[in-house]
Amino acid sequence: MENRRPYVMSLAGLDPSAGAGLLADIKTFEALGAYGLGVCTALTVQTDTRFLSVEWQSAGQIIAQATPLLETFPVEYCKIGIVRDAPTILEIILSVRTIQPEIRFILDPVVKASAGYTFHDTTQLSVWKQVLQQVYLLTPNYHEALLLSGEEDGHTAASALAAYAAVLLKGGHRPERQGVDSLYIGKTDIIDIPAAAETVFPKHGSGCVLSAAITAQLAAGNSLPAACIKAKLYTEKFLASHSSLLGYHIT
Repeated sequence: MENRRPYVMSLAGLDPSAGAGLLADIKTFEALGAYGLGVCTALTVQTDTRFLSVEWQSAGQIIAQATPLLETFPVEYCKIGIVRDAPTILEIILSVRTIQPEIRFILDPVVKASAGYTFHDTTQLSVWKQVLQQVYLLTPNYHEALLLSGEEDGHTAASALAAYAAVLLKGGHRPERQGVDSLYIGKTDIIDIPAAAETVFPKHGSGCVLSAAITAQLAAGNSLPAACIKAKLYTEKFLASHSSLLGYHIT
């Protein structure tokens, strides 16, 4: 009897360099044994070092892409990357739930591209709170956590956001705990995930890879803490794979 891979979905932007966004997610899903379904949320003009422009897909366009896939395949986990704004994300999530009510969303709240481009108007904080109530896991970096919470330090920010959803505070930009990811589950549980690799290099799309890897690990049946730990190890291999800004997916 042949084994069938679990289906996962990515709603993300199309990065022509394939280092970040939808293409990076699909590579990660494939490497980790999940079958990736892809929905384009934005058409970008960029390389690994330059972000030139973005053409956003509307909520209707995104939902139209996702609907036949969700009606055909059993998708338990869906990763969300860049989307035009919080109201669009909320509309998409609510629409997806009408088709697959039990689906779990992993939200990588991209507010600025590593190549230098700001995506979201963070004055929409009230809508963001509604979004977070629909999300299983949020994966902000230090600066994104501050912006989304309105707090002034990473721990307080992640704790505040964890009132709505589980939060993985990434360690790449943490001034006080460089390289340590912290998983916040509810108001009391905090699991620190230290870096294991000794030598890594900065990578375009590393946050996309991490959140996609978590999605694939959850679909494989891992608990949330185990999925985050395994995904960090995979991402570290990606970061160590090459000295350039474009990494290789190594299992």
